[in-house]
Amino acid sequence: MADSFVHLHTHTVYSLLDGFSNIKKLVKRAKEMEMPALAITDHGTMFGVIEFYNAAREAGIKPIIGVETYMAARGMSDRDSKLDKKSSHLLLLAENEVGYKNLLKITSAAQMDGFYYYPRIDHDFLAAHSEGLIATSGCMSAEIPRTLLDENPEEAVRKMNWYYDVFGPDRFYVELQQHNIAELVGLNKKLVEMGAKYSAKFVATNDVHYIEPDDAQYQDILLAIQTGKLLSDPDRMRYDSQTFYLRSPQEMSRLFAEIPESLSNTVEIAERCQVDLGFKGYHLPEFAVPVRQRPRKALRRPQGRSRNPRAARF
Repeated sequence: MADSFVHLHTHTVYSLLDGFSNIKKLVKRAKEMEMPALAITDHGTMFGVIEFYNAAREAGIKPIIGVETYMAARGMSDRDSKLDKKSSHLLLLAENEVGYKNLLKITSAAQMDGFYYYPRIDHDFLAAHSEGLIATSGCMSAEIPRTLLDENPEEAVRKMNWYYDVFGPDRFYVELQQHNIAELVGLNKKLVEMGAKYSAKFVATNDVHYIEPDDAQYQDILLAIQTGKLLSDPDRMRYDSQTFYLRSPQEMSRLFAEIPESLSNTVEIAERCQVDLGFKGYHLPEFAVPVRQRPRKALRRPQGRSRNPRAARF
């Protein structure tokens, strides 16, 4: 994978009403550009992981499994319309099988226990399930970038310290993006300056939401549907740039020429991520049989139920 680049922040159609990347077409395009690996990081869900994994393996591309989770403004059980409506983003990638299982726990808990406008987790839950995961500082909607955009450097340092305490310097990267967005210029400068104080590792991403530049118009339609707005509404939510496509390694190299390690670090992360979902054989759950009871009897009379004379015999 030397002298290459890997997209590690990539949304598919499973980022509902936000991503416009068909998985097979996305993988095919990555193959055409001779990319050695590719990540899937949908918003708060892993519904597309198996489809993506199989398509990537079939194309000879290494699949990187991740998610862009939502971090609750406070706790994942808090549901105040004024305080908890907004949440922030966080990019997580599975480095190994333990990390993959933690991603499953994170996305499940976010949907079942933390859902409030978005499927959310909080800092305590993340800290308890951080093993085997690589994290980045995220996009403009993530915690650290938001505090920097809000001119609150003290809070940014506090959050940076927290992530370093949880993930350590080897599993936390400062994420940089280049789009035609005015705020990004100053934000990247602050992220680089801040990261240098931590001797942080930088990683370049493109926050891919569609495959080709022309697809931006279709993703814009999805956003209008998501927010219940007309396309003609000048005040509706929209992307300020049409650059959230699957950029080529050459284009990414030009954009991040001044920080070349942010490119090589994408390869480093891809090489570190080793998750095998090529399931072989049967993987059945384990059921504890009560002491002094035969398995057949336990199956015939589940715990907590009265004896049924009509129960099936084995």
